[in-house]
Amino acid sequence: MHTPSASLDLNIEVLRTQPDYIAYLPDSTDRATGQTGNEHFLVEPLPGGGLFAVWTQSSHEGEPDQHIVFATSHDGGRTWSAPATIAGPDEAKKQGMTSWGFPLVSKSGRIYVLYSRHIGVNDIFTHTTGLMACIYSDDLGKSWSAETILPMPRSSWDNPDPAVPANWIVWQKPVRLSTGQHFTGVTRWVSPQVHRPTPRSEWWAEATVVEFLRFENVDDDPAPQDLSLTWLCQNENALQIGLLGHPDLSVIQEPSWVELPDQRLFCVMRTTLGSPYYTVSADEGETWTRPEPLRQYDDGPILPHPCSPCPIYPLDSSNFIFLYHNHDGNFLHYTPAQTSDHRRPICLARAEFRPGARQPLWFSEPWFFMDNGGIPILRTDLAMYASTTRTDDGLILWYPERKFFLLGKKIPEKMVKALAVKEIPARD
Repeated sequence: MHTPSASLDLNIEVLRTQPDYIAYLPDSTDRATGQTGNEHFLVEPLPGGGLFAVWTQSSHEGEPDQHIVFATSHDGGRTWSAPATIAGPDEAKKQGMTSWGFPLVSKSGRIYVLYSRHIGVNDIFTHTTGLMACIYSDDLGKSWSAETILPMPRSSWDNPDPAVPANWIVWQKPVRLSTGQHFTGVTRWVSPQVHRPTPRSEWWAEATVVEFLRFENVDDDPAPQDLSLTWLCQNENALQIGLLGHPDLSVIQEPSWVELPDQRLFCVMRTTLGSPYYTVSADEGETWTRPEPLRQYDDGPILPHPCSPCPIYPLDSSNFIFLYHNHDGNFLHYTPAQTSDHRRPICLARAEFRPGARQPLWFSEPWFFMDNGGIPILRTDLAMYASTTRTDDGLILWYPERKFFLLGKKIPEKMVKALAVKEIPARD
């Protein structure tokens, strides 16, 4: 953690990435406020008009004061309400931190928020070991139900002791599939009790696998305990890719996915191997192809990227945007192990559907999108724990900046669509 400079001017710092919207600017760098860590910034259309946001807030990532907040905007994201805590630690109830909240919205306008609830039992990290909790609102976030704990099936990756909760994170808001269900990806951290000791002491060398989760009946407005969840790619079917130099220890995380024009699902994930990996499902996420390095096109160059989030979002029915750092972690004087410092700049590539290709999305050359100069506040990273929405201004990327500010930036769609993507060569 960095110590902020006494001369730091937050009104200047917030503009380093040239945002079009400022959703949240903390009052100070004083961690005692409990508001200096802001991440997993998930923005959605507010039923009836406007926007709402759910994010994880704390004094710093993983601290005991971590909690879930909710805010709204009624002018397209130009101004936002003050964040209201909707779930958090409660000493009187002996409830620990809450982390990594994500929203589900039914057709009627009910807003569910699910998150990890820590119960005082650690397996790997405090902010990953937790129960799956849920609250909901029927009045656009003005009031919320009591918390319900949802059952999670035990996994072969979990601690054998059933009193120890699973280790899991959902980092992207669920996407509504063309078939109507909501779909999301899950990073499951493997309990140290079921894998051999990690060969490195860094957090990113802890074993992880990727699973998926489909919500079958959100539009029925069920009570939380009646939500129908289908867990996919569980146990030995979970997606796995080896840690750099240790192929027998899986480290693959943070799935981000889009639905293709042919209704297949295309998912990218971060790894420690210097590039993202991708996988494809042709059956609504039931089964997936073996993950492979993400290339610019079939048999083309691998897209370089370190162990950092690399989301992909739809631009229209056949065009997508991919956000990545365009280096493998060897950046300036930093190494791939220095994950708090090499997570910048942000480059954007246009991805276009290629139905006859092995890799069904092909990518343009990278286009520089933004950077913060590496100026530290409490940290320096420009990690894309982000989301997108469409407003009257077009497609907006909502992102945390140094996990401190929460900002929005317009995607210049005309410019992005001009980025050339290789065509499939014509056959003689």
